[in-house]
Amino acid sequence: MEKTIFEKMGGTYEQQGDYLIPCLTLSAEEEKPVGIWGQRHLRYLKTHRKITYMNLLTIGKLNSYLADINEQAENMFFGLVKQMAEREDVSETLKADNQMEWVCRMNNIRSRATEIVNNDIIYN
Repeated sequence: MEKTIFEKMGGTYEQQGDYLIPCLTLSAEEEKPVGIWGQRHLRYLKTHRKITYMNLLTIGKLNSYLADINEQAENMFFGLVKQMAEREDVSETLKADNQMEWVCRMNNIRSRATEIVNNDIIYN
């Protein structure tokens, strides 16, 4: 019997009952840490963008893609928090003078920044 193209390229088959199943493995992907933003995007991909998720998974780029999304979202979040705090005059002097007011205003800023990041990067 003549070799198939798959066998000529170095592939092998495994006998499963009456069928020959090709032995396929994914290439090893470099494991990068994925933070909360990357995990949120992963959950979004799995539920709303299944084809994109499967494509990234099968070509071995899912982890690096999620790590990149996480880095972009984190940079955007911290930049937005800093800009909003400066614009609204939420500073260390306010923190020293009135801690509860500072906490309330910073929580509000962080909440708005989270919404912006979610809308622009995570759920898009």
